[in-house]
Amino acid sequence: MPKINFKKKNIKKDGQMKDNGKRKRRFARLRGMRDVLPDEYKYWNLVLCKAAKLAETYSFNRIDIPVLEQMDLYERSSGKTSDIVTKEMFSFVDKSGDRIALRPEATPGMVRSYIEHGMFNLPQPVKLFLLGPLFRHEKPQSGRYRQHNQFDLEIFGESNPAADAQLILIAYNFFRELQIEVQIQINSIGCEECREEYCRQLVEFYKERGKRAKLCNDCKKRLAKNPLRLLDCKEAPCIELKEEAPQIVDSLCDNCRNHFIKVLEYLDELDVAYNLDPHLVRGLDYYNKTVFEIFPLNSEDQGRQISLGGGGRYDGLVEQMGGRPTPACGFGIGIERAVSQVKEKNIPIKENNKADIFLAQLGEQARQKAMVLFEELRRAGFQIREAFTKDSLRSQLEIANRMGVKFSLILGQKEIMDKTILIRDMESGIQEVVDCKKLILEIEKRLNNGK
Repeated sequence: MPKINFKKKNIKKDGQMKDNGKRKRRFARLRGMRDVLPDEYKYWNLVLCKAAKLAETYSFNRIDIPVLEQMDLYERSSGKTSDIVTKEMFSFVDKSGDRIALRPEATPGMVRSYIEHGMFNLPQPVKLFLLGPLFRHEKPQSGRYRQHNQFDLEIFGESNPAADAQLILIAYNFFRELQIEVQIQINSIGCEECREEYCRQLVEFYKERGKRAKLCNDCKKRLAKNPLRLLDCKEAPCIELKEEAPQIVDSLCDNCRNHFIKVLEYLDELDVAYNLDPHLVRGLDYYNKTVFEIFPLNSEDQGRQISLGGGGRYDGLVEQMGGRPTPACGFGIGIERAVSQVKEKNIPIKENNKADIFLAQLGEQARQKAMVLFEELRRAGFQIREAFTKDSLRSQLEIANRMGVKFSLILGQKEIMDKTILIRDMESGIQEVVDCKKLILEIEKRLNNGK
């Protein structure tokens, strides 16, 4: 065998290495990104399972779409002047010269998929849900990350206001069943026709003497390009001015007003708590009629930073993206913010993956036999755990005790020779020798007796 020379490396006290006199650089997470560590996943599993179960209960089918899309997709859907496109989107030109973006929201990609795969040929409505990451280059704050995850539901091919109400109900139930009290802020921003008259009134209001000068620089630009966006600004002077602005509900046409009244009637009947917010518009160009946002109940500040989610109706987007005229509505909920609420409320988490049995071994031959036995018991459907890299029986039983298992199986050299195994009751400490051929029946009997 050829001689192998191992290069000597100096390990520094702080964990960094010196190799040939050079310090190895440590890597850290990018700003605004985060790791979800194993201890947190009990909260994530609770929230993700609740989301998927609710969606399936209301007949939504799961879909996954790429995180990379053409940049034009978001420019056309979200609006070239929207904050998402102008400030927050991660975009670049790839090696083929194509303009690419990491998805900043789910709806445009869902619409693209609906059109591309001809889902208008399916029985309508088509109800889809997505659980996955989004990317926005925002200023990192508590509960806001540049890569975050969203629970997204979309309904295509349904104009009935019952669809709007059902989406709001699902969002409300999602938080209520996680023991998080929320309030729905809701408004109608009408259709293109009634919104045109309202935007004219809005421009006249902001052009009154002294008001335009108080606007932030972004809102001065919005006043000419997209005046409705002024109502979504989070700068303090703009928020103060907004409170005096005309309300869009006073400008709704009969069709939009009747639609909105129906949505509110459904919510009243369903006993869903909501507040009418006459200046709620959402930050995207494609919304029409119903818009809503979800906030923690009794929150002192109902600003964007603590919004748990939101959505609304977008009846013109499918056609705008090249599809057939298709009414649609949807919402998105931030998973990180939902998880944060669960943790803050100290909501008890039920451990669903708790093991019943621990398999311990003593000696190399016993370890080999134990690994085979572990697979047999796992395939038989038992919730079983192990620590095969540990040699000490005591340390293995300490691990079993921390896991809270009911029984430990102990396999040593003597047991291999006798074709037996020890079953140890972890609560009483009583041990009993059992024939290996009868092990599965014996385990089942003991577990069933403990129920």
